[in-house]
Amino acid sequence: MLDLFPPITPYSSGYMPVDDPHEIYWEQSGNPDGEPVLFIHGGPGAGCSPVHRQFFDPDFYRIILFDQRGCGRSSPHACLQDNTTEALIRDIKQLREHLNIEKWHLFGGSWGSTLALSYAAKHAAVCLSMTLRGIFLMEQDGIDWLLYENKNVFPEAWEQFTGIIPEEERGDLLTAYHKRLMSDDKKIQLEAAMSWSLYESACASLIPNYEIITTDEQRDRALAISIIECHFFATQLIDKKDSLLNKIDHFRHIPTTIIQGRYDMICPIISAHRLHSVWPEADYIVVPDGGHSALDPTIRSRLIEATENIKSFNQ
Repeated sequence: MLDLFPPITPYSSGYMPVDDPHEIYWEQSGNPDGEPVLFIHGGPGAGCSPVHRQFFDPDFYRIILFDQRGCGRSSPHACLQDNTTEALIRDIKQLREHLNIEKWHLFGGSWGSTLALSYAAKHAAVCLSMTLRGIFLMEQDGIDWLLYENKNVFPEAWEQFTGIIPEEERGDLLTAYHKRLMSDDKKIQLEAAMSWSLYESACASLIPNYEIITTDEQRDRALAISIIECHFFATQLIDKKDSLLNKIDHFRHIPTTIIQGRYDMICPIISAHRLHSVWPEADYIVVPDGGHSALDPTIRSRLIEATENIKSFNQ
């Protein structure tokens, strides 16, 4: 089983102004003359972590990480102004140009797979390959699974998740949470943010991981991921007629590996199966003992295997 590469530090980083008031944090590590690969984080709103650099051989890759609008080190924190899927696609385009990269590889999981596919649908000519994990299509059934149907697998976590919502509002949890996360009352907002974040983290690993939030950094992360994710679920839903599955021909030719945990309870395997059904040319790997997290050992190993296989591509 393959393990992460050793920790590394960036050789360059900075902030790129995009639409006012947003500034996007970016960093580069590894080999400045290597194959450029863009890590596209999940959420929306999760931000990047140093461990994300370790999926790539630093001698081979020029590793680019960035925090999407409103999260991580980007600013303003948890800002929803002009925070849309289309805006994030423009940011990725601008970042490639800012870093003087002609073409690059994409690596994205969960919401990162949604954004990678959305970007490739518009900018396939600059995509050398894609490594996609935990497929999420931003369609209603995927959101309904997370908010409602997951109670059949994680009833304890779901009861905690719904416990802060009055019973009469539980028929529409997205609206109920949206109201609280957008509240001017910081106490109400933080309670909802922590509840949302803890619920998602409890469902993300094959072995349930019930985290606690105690530090300011953890609270900031919980605010960003819950506020931005809830905002995207409420405003950026992809209608079936506009499904990414209908855009396969735009990027069908891009060498792609799809890695899906059989027991992914955040992004259930049905979405990856639907993607594979219309895109049989892509390598499709079902990890029989994997969950959602990229750091689940079996998922992690297959992701690194995929980034190692790219070395043999004839670019």
